[in-house]
Amino acid sequence: MSIQPTPSLTICQPDVSLGDLHVWTDAKNRLSLRFSIYETLVQYDAGGAYCPGLARRWTLAEDARTWTFHLRPDVRFHDGDRLTARDVVATLARVCAPDMPGEYGTQGLYASYLGGATFDAPDVHTVRLVTARSMADLLDLLVKLPIAPHERLDSLADEPIGSGPYRFADAESDRVTMARFEQYWGDPPPAAALHWQAEPEQEARVAALLAGEADIVTNITADAVTDAVTDAVTDIDGDPDVEIVAWESCLCVIFMLNVQNDGPCADRRVRQALNYAADVPALIKRVKGGAAQPLNGPLTPHHFGYDPATRPYPHDPERARRLLAEAGYAGGLALTVDVPTRHPDEAPQLVRCLAEQYAPAGIDLQVRTHADRPAYAQMVKAKAIGDACCFDSSPLSTYRCLREKFYAGVAGPWWQGYENPAVDQLLEQAWAMVEDGRRQALYRQAYRLIRDDAPWIFLYRPTHFWGVGPRARGWQVGVDELVRV
Repeated sequence: MSIQPTPSLTICQPDVSLGDLHVWTDAKNRLSLRFSIYETLVQYDAGGAYCPGLARRWTLAEDARTWTFHLRPDVRFHDGDRLTARDVVATLARVCAPDMPGEYGTQGLYASYLGGATFDAPDVHTVRLVTARSMADLLDLLVKLPIAPHERLDSLADEPIGSGPYRFADAESDRVTMARFEQYWGDPPPAAALHWQAEPEQEARVAALLAGEADIVTNITADAVTDAVTDAVTDIDGDPDVEIVAWESCLCVIFMLNVQNDGPCADRRVRQALNYAADVPALIKRVKGGAAQPLNGPLTPHHFGYDPATRPYPHDPERARRLLAEAGYAGGLALTVDVPTRHPDEAPQLVRCLAEQYAPAGIDLQVRTHADRPAYAQMVKAKAIGDACCFDSSPLSTYRCLREKFYAGVAGPWWQGYENPAVDQLLEQAWAMVEDGRRQALYRQAYRLIRDDAPWIFLYRPTHFWGVGPRARGWQVGVDELVRV
């Protein structure tokens, strides 16, 4: 089901900042704006598989390094110019600069993957990209890379110009307006205009939806759907003109464990004990109002390498105590834990509840709270955490998640000392494996080893909610959780 044609739609979300289109971010609100204006070589289909975007087809050579993309010949940018291979090559060169900014510790992210790669244009509609090392999962990166006109790459902050279904029309501090791009190569979008309205307060967003002033609202919590946070919020459930769209996200809320020093978490038995001592279903009920699903490892069912046969750690405090005793902590264990005040926003409450669950097993959490979230990310990236830190793992890419967090070969930005040669070997084999089914099997083998080694406390993936009014009835969220119209 899709949205019916309409003169305009208003999307109400906490912020409407466009920013530099190539600054790496996981902020869904910003990406929703970005990918209404810009497009990528490949995109996700409804099931999360890759499908053609600006590239109508592509091939990967058996070396798992040489990619060839064949562009659509009928694509125009919003300024009227046609898309050519030169635009793609120039875009790739820009994002691969080592000093390309990124949010929350992601500076130079593309350079860390594509450093040493070459890209050229054999003809006007063909792009050839050769990576320095095997990279069978390159599409994981390209799906978030917006393509822009090569002559305007340095001026897009003032006048965004892409090839997407909507073109930039106007912006104020709290509002962005877009108009339907009449020369769009694909099916015409349903709304003639999009109005993106910033509203930081959830209650105000919900009130705008109920009043018919907003057609889609983002960032609604479980309480806004099921509990009496305010009278207005409670009305959502009973309002026949309003729908709630729920989505079990690809976000992993976890505690990373410090495995790089001689501390207690260097012992596999301690790490497993911390997982057995946690009552994750009870945490979900108390902290998330039941709106989450337990993790069975470092990925979610939306991830390519997820293993559905792996079971979550059961709540087994007696087994946790035995493991701690075997590791030399029969008399108790004190851990220093770092916690941010947002991203995940529930982190302070979560660590308090976890501390209560750990107390009967003799585990004492000494909490350090951090209000500066960007600085917190830099601390984690610098591997300067205590024994553990609360974090949200957001990449939909299995490749990125496993390489940046568990592969000792590069000791990536979020790696905290975990080393397992068998895991490293499986990942290296996967990255060189062109055939999807065999690559997925390798990832699943690594997944099971990581789960058993427990370098994280595996908690949950939250359910996310959107409110939809009658003019936007039929709108559905995609696997990347962006608002696309």
